[in-house]
Amino acid sequence: MSSNVFTVKFHGVRGSIPSPLASEEVEGKLVQALQKAKPEDLADEGSIESFVQGLPHEVRGTFGGNSSCVTVQVGDELLIFDAGSGIRMLGQDLMATGFGRGQGKAHMFFSHTHWDHILGIPFFVPFYIKGNQFTIHSPLPDIKKRLEGQQNSDYFPIPFSIYASDIDFVILENKTEHKIGDMTITWKAMYHPGKCFAYRVDYNGKSVVYATDAEYKKLGSSDLKPAFEFFRDADLLIFDSMYTFSEGLEKEDWGHSSTFIGVDLAVEANVKQIAFFHHEPTYNDAKLVDIFRQTEKYLKLVAPKQDLKMFLSYEGLTVDLLR
Repeated sequence: MSSNVFTVKFHGVRGSIPSPLASEEVEGKLVQALQKAKPEDLADEGSIESFVQGLPHEVRGTFGGNSSCVTVQVGDELLIFDAGSGIRMLGQDLMATGFGRGQGKAHMFFSHTHWDHILGIPFFVPFYIKGNQFTIHSPLPDIKKRLEGQQNSDYFPIPFSIYASDIDFVILENKTEHKIGDMTITWKAMYHPGKCFAYRVDYNGKSVVYATDAEYKKLGSSDLKPAFEFFRDADLLIFDSMYTFSEGLEKEDWGHSSTFIGVDLAVEANVKQIAFFHHEPTYNDAKLVDIFRQTEKYLKLVAPKQDLKMFLSYEGLTVDLLR
């Protein structure tokens, strides 16, 4: 296994349901962009491109409307976490590689099987290509039955059994860790209706934690200790921050968290970077940025000396953990 690759890429970052941009939002972004432009910014194609590239991400683009899908590439090994609608575009990208020739191999992990984390499966083209090999790893003993159930004829026109690729299942129920090549994968049950699992990938002294769909009901140090230990010293924590702090208090037992709680956990666990994830579908890009700015102020208030890098996850973002 090549030791010089450990990257994380976001393909879907929304929670609950895919939420594509509305025409009004696109129009609003155009208005904001043109308000910032000077005549020299629009003089020719080159200056226009330079001007656009200099705009804030939330103006020139979008954080994205696809639901959860994240990949971790370690050497030649590809790990796919969740198969929300974001996996469709991942599949399109993979078709330009060995997966398009039936020579692809990947490992898949599911946090849980709520709709927004599995609805992209039937639209993942590499599944239809003979020769591709996929291994689905899960602590859930009935994971195969769950995925097949989504494609029952009452809900979808083709069954799970139609896929031409080889799809194997590995049940992690009675294990505490799992090895893939030189990687060590561990997992932890989180508080979420129906149960949800966070995953941690450790490789070559670096680590990423994928912790979506979790609610931290009790905020005392002893209550949070299991989370502190699981997140400890992670180089990247992908954290469910679906609600504002106040909304999280109002929506008890909905199974989600906030950026403020993410900061508290990351600071205590000495996390290096935190990616806020599973964005609320009713929050537009401007709202997400506003929440993020409030979170920056919160970090300065509670841990002014903490060297914690924070960012909003967006579709297409790649994080290199070996840099």
